[in-house]
Amino acid sequence: MSPNEAFLDTLEARTFRWFWDVTDSATGLTPDRWPTRTFSSVAAIGFSLSAYVVGAERGYVSRADATRRTLATLRHLWLLPQGAEPTGVSGDHGFFYHFLNLDNGRRYETVELSSIDTALLLMGALSCQQYFAGGSPDEVAIRAYADSLYRRADWQWFVRRPPIVSMSWRPESGFNSSNWTGYDEASFLYVLALGSPTHAIDSTAWTAWTATYEWRSYYGHAHVNFAPLFGHQYTQVWIDMRGIRDAFMRERGMDYFENSRRAVLAQRAYAIDNPERWLDYGADVWGLSASDGPKDTTVDWNARRRRFFTYSARGAAATEVRDDGTLTPTAVGGSIPFAPEIAVPALVAMRRRYGDALFTAYGFVDAFNPTYRFGGSLRAGHIVAGIGWFDTDYLGIDQGPILLMIENHRSGLLWRLMRQNPYIRRGLLRAGFRGGWLAESAR
Repeated sequence: MSPNEAFLDTLEARTFRWFWDVTDSATGLTPDRWPTRTFSSVAAIGFSLSAYVVGAERGYVSRADATRRTLATLRHLWLLPQGAEPTGVSGDHGFFYHFLNLDNGRRYETVELSSIDTALLLMGALSCQQYFAGGSPDEVAIRAYADSLYRRADWQWFVRRPPIVSMSWRPESGFNSSNWTGYDEASFLYVLALGSPTHAIDSTAWTAWTATYEWRSYYGHAHVNFAPLFGHQYTQVWIDMRGIRDAFMRERGMDYFENSRRAVLAQRAYAIDNPERWLDYGADVWGLSASDGPKDTTVDWNARRRRFFTYSARGAAATEVRDDGTLTPTAVGGSIPFAPEIAVPALVAMRRRYGDALFTAYGFVDAFNPTYRFGGSLRAGHIVAGIGWFDTDYLGIDQGPILLMIENHRSGLLWRLMRQNPYIRRGLLRAGFRGGWLAESAR
């Protein structure tokens, strides 16, 4: 095993342990972040479900233990109350609130009913439906609960301005005015909504979705732009976009996998150029995406007034640059399949350079900022003298892409599983995807 492969082995195992150790084994509720105690994130639960698949396949836990944890999670989710009431429920119309109370799984404060976070949960559930294919009562039950959860989601209800899907709903105010338009992480949401056997949306939704793309060149790489790298990762955590093309990509002679590769290469080129002159940026220190940050503040530094943020969707593209010197390892780790030749050395270099401040028992902490070394109180994390600001939390939605994309790079596990799922295949075909593995019979 090469040193880089040994590193990936360590990183994957440690990141898996985060999901296994911090999730409630009885309810399956995964915290949004840890060790700070807040609430459960339904998106993090989705990543957890797929993490259990990886854990069983890699032998990090036994298949029996992974089966029990998966079944407990899906059963608990299915039995949580649904309804239009503002309190005492966990969701409505088959969708879940973005955040749930860790103690009882009900809506956290007044958060929104989230179409995208429910979609992430369902992708995790469907990956378990494919993996746990045995004849034992528990594995049969896993498949049934996953199927029921997916079939219950009323995607048509979430279409308020046809044919586009709305982002969120609240019982206090109704549907949000924002829709899922412009290229971002929501490609998999549309695939799920188009593939539903019970509440499928109109097939014109995909054309309407792609009509809002921004095709631009950035640092010499022409692609559909979206600044934070998570938007190029989430769909392809589960859906193998290599060699399959919709009408938009057929016109450009490429696929979405190549699109993501170009986004990664462009962002690394931005870091090498480093127009804002942030500390440490370069060929092996890069990676902008949604992550924690040190503080919402403005500071005079390097002869300029600089603005810093706490949690924010950072990124660099032709359409937007939002960069305060804060980097997140998930931007790099979740991009490994697209550009392993630059992503893996970058992670290795960051671990070596920043040591235990960045890489600990559960892999990489969520974010760091080598530039931010200023005094005063912080919203999160801590300052390491002479090195910079480092987070002390891990976030489920950022741990997930690291773990699952390493596995896809090494074995293609999630991609192989989801290629077999009839709902994913139907959604892609209704969106107009053709070629590649879609032209083959389900295996």
